[in-house]
Amino acid sequence: MGSSVGRFGSRYGRKIRKRVSSIEKRMRQKHLCPSCGRKSVKRTSTSIWECKKCGAKFAGGAYVPQTPSGKTAQRVITSLAEGKSNG
Repeated sequence: MGSSVGRFGSRYGRKIRKRVSSIEKRMRQKHLCPSCGRKSVKRTSTSIWECKKCGAKFAGGAYVPQTPSGKTAQRVITSLAEGKSNG
């Protein structure tokens, strides 16, 4: 476990602390920017993400810039847009 969950001490149980540790580790790493494609997106506050290279700011998930349900929604929107342009 990382030092970030050390603040909980022995409270809440090992499994929960381990889960929090993995979520926080993934949250703090750099992510890909949807605008410029570089790996320089950092979380500025809850659900607000900012690219340090191009300055793009966007809303995303609370702990990751793009959630699984967000990816699904984007895929549906894209397929609907392509269907309208073809027919």
